[in-house]
Amino acid sequence: MHANRVALVTGGSRGIGAATALRLADDGMDVAITYVSAPEKADEIVERIGKLGRRALAIKADSSDASETVAAVDRTAGELGGLDVLVNNAGIFPAAPLADLTVEVIDRTLAIHVRAVLLASQAAARHLPRGGRIISIGSNLATRVPGPGITLYSASKSALIGLTQGLARDLGARGITVNVVAPGSTDTDMNPADGAGAEAQRQGTALGRYNEPEDIAAAVAYLAGEGGRNITGTTLLVDAGTNA
Repeated sequence: MHANRVALVTGGSRGIGAATALRLADDGMDVAITYVSAPEKADEIVERIGKLGRRALAIKADSSDASETVAAVDRTAGELGGLDVLVNNAGIFPAAPLADLTVEVIDRTLAIHVRAVLLASQAAARHLPRGGRIISIGSNLATRVPGPGITLYSASKSALIGLTQGLARDLGARGITVNVVAPGSTDTDMNPADGAGAEAQRQGTALGRYNEPEDIAAAVAYLAGEGGRNITGTTLLVDAGTNA
């Protein structure tokens, strides 16, 4: 690995994405993030990365838009001088009864969770050097569904597993690794640890606690670092033992 590594974290203005962007910056990387609707939060993360002594870039890009997804990758490489790590983090949580799922919701979910990951990875592959990393944020719900109402979400995150295995084969000869980090319940705006249903989720874990966003960021950082150089095509569960 070389100095001045560059990372792009999609959906990096809050939650797991923000924690990951800050952790990678703390590990010595320059970091670009994408955001959709909260420029003030994105600016805050950029400022915090700057205070860590690293360069930062906030890019307004909706992962449901194919052209914006690709453009964010190319802009990162162009403005920060390359790309070494892509973290596909942007996501939504379309929880709804099966009968209420609309075509629009289905298409948007698959666009963000599957199509954007494929397109961003395809674009990143044009820039990544030997030793590059692609890491996607999946979910423990991809392999075990504890109740109704999350069929679409689980299906979209399950697709990441096959996508990642395929990319690992496509890019392995170039020394590029591709993996999934699959969180369980994590204390974010999307699923707060003091929200409705949180206690039931907590009781479903082996350790009796929620993840903090920093727990996920630590797993990403490991895969992005020297310790992850020989790990590819796999899924790392960070779920406090929920799926044990």
